[in-house]
Amino acid sequence: MSGKSNIKFLYVGIVIALLLSILAPFLASPDPDGLESAAAGVIEESKMSKLEESDPVVGSPMPDYSIEGLGKSGEVVAIAVGTLAVLIISLGLGKVFNKKA
Repeated sequence: MSGKSNIKFLYVGIVIALLLSILAPFLASPDPDGLESAAAGVIEESKMSKLEESDPVVGSPMPDYSIEGLGKSGEVVAIAVGTLAVLIISLGLGKVFNKKA
């Protein structure tokens, strides 16, 4: 691939990632995910509620993929910010570890 087509491919990928991050809160299922449902099958209900009520060891800047008080728009912003952060970190690591001189 040429340099221009690589850049075009990168831009298309970023647009797709951001589009998915915008649509994700509206397409996500309200049912528990696989990990939660598997834990519910193994752990007793009383122990499960204690685990859910306990504070996390490390806090999250945007817990549960949302920004408190903003509803669905807070979820969209949180997911989009996370997506952009991962893309920027990946791009930075790619430049650092690039084998071309």
